[in-house]
Amino acid sequence: MVDLIEKSACEGLLPVTKGTVTLSEIAPVIVTSVTAFQDQADAVSSALEAADGVAMPAPNRSVGTAKLRAIWIGPNQAFLIGKPLRADLAGLASTTDQSDAWAIVKLEGQHASDVLARLTPLDLRASQFKRGHTAKTDLMHMMASITKTGGDVFEIMVFRSMAKTLVHDLTTAMATLAARDIA
Repeated sequence: MVDLIEKSACEGLLPVTKGTVTLSEIAPVIVTSVTAFQDQADAVSSALEAADGVAMPAPNRSVGTAKLRAIWIGPNQAFLIGKPLRADLAGLASTTDQSDAWAIVKLEGQHASDVLARLTPLDLRASQFKRGHTAKTDLMHMMASITKTGGDVFEIMVFRSMAKTLVHDLTTAMATLAARDIA
């Protein structure tokens, strides 16, 4: 019989610091996908807010705290990240545990947005992509969710199978940017 060993998506790959930017893995957390049924988005939002303290986020936004956050992922869809879902959404929405499906990393530091600008078409200027903004976008050749959680702090989610590629692409961009700053 095979003994399975639990490992995080970026086990042994992170943390990495290059120049002013650090890339670290966010410890595995509970990720629940919530998709409101047709015409039930307001009821889902109310139920979530009453039971869990977060409402369904507006398009391209995230709401909540570090302990429990809701991230917009599509029309009437969100990921609840952090704690188990307490709201009873029966008849209002479909929910799916996505905890093992995602690699979640934090990119932070003075030039974090410059690192991401090398890999994604998003306009990450502070005036355009503010704290609480989120987007589903390309990151090199991967689909990713990028959320700004602080001034120079971004949370990036990709499918777990892409974790090693994500770390490689980000650390390569970090090294290139750090080398430029040294010269």
